[in-house]
Amino acid sequence: MNTHSIHSILSVLSVIFPLFPLFPLSAFAQSPVITRATSLAIGHTRQQDTYLSPLDFSGTQLSYLKESQRPVTLWHTPFQRQSFFQLNLSTTESPAGNSDYLGGLLRYDATWFSTLCSARSDAPRLENPQPSALNLSLGPQLGGTLGTLYHTRNGNNPAQLIAEAHLAVSAQAALPFRLWKRHFVLRDQMDIPLLGAMFSPNYGQSYYELFSLGHTDHNVCITHPFNAPSLRNRLTLDFRIGRQTFRAGYLLDVRQSHVNDLRRHDITHAFLIGWVRQITFIH
Repeated sequence: MNTHSIHSILSVLSVIFPLFPLFPLSAFAQSPVITRATSLAIGHTRQQDTYLSPLDFSGTQLSYLKESQRPVTLWHTPFQRQSFFQLNLSTTESPAGNSDYLGGLLRYDATWFSTLCSARSDAPRLENPQPSALNLSLGPQLGGTLGTLYHTRNGNNPAQLIAEAHLAVSAQAALPFRLWKRHFVLRDQMDIPLLGAMFSPNYGQSYYELFSLGHTDHNVCITHPFNAPSLRNRLTLDFRIGRQTFRAGYLLDVRQSHVNDLRRHDITHAFLIGWVRQITFIH
């Protein structure tokens, strides 16, 4: 890899990584209760990337989801800080069935929720739910994505690099309730990116030109809801079996963009199942 290639990569990373949350740890108070959830999701996905092919590919996506949420104090203001990690592995097929996409993607998001309406000061818990105690919260989210999409039949340009960072708004609603003498928590969260930056080759530009010859051409693009309308929605139900808390739900993940005369979309509907833990720290 020559000097031009290194400079091209650094120019992308200089836009992507500063958007990640890098607040000093001293700004947060340690949480007395941390809620952690680990889930697996599997479902149907549709993918298009006109840099690789004009066709819509469809197939299956498997996702690993890791979530942590805790109350924190930032600038003397209470928040619920959520860290969310998502790993996607997908395989999709062209309409004719003669070529495939193989995809892999890592996404991390950090969200600071401010409570809008709640009957409790902490997050809803199955151990002591309040019927109809609806909890509504809203907050900013910083996140980033890194991945690749590989076309099994392309020769010159077989793969596409996926790299983006975003500032989003996230809304969450949680409702604890009791049914059939059991406790449940119904939760819905929607994340909508508002502003970001993404890497994209220009129309007709090869990766050889970009990284080997150093011929950059508007390869870091600003994104917003008009050229990259996207969202992620998770609707989940937490329930107890014995002493364990489990989670089941639905994941809708929509990522779209239209930059440099190239269109891309990745739309997934998936069912998820997972396990929830709540850890209490005693001071």
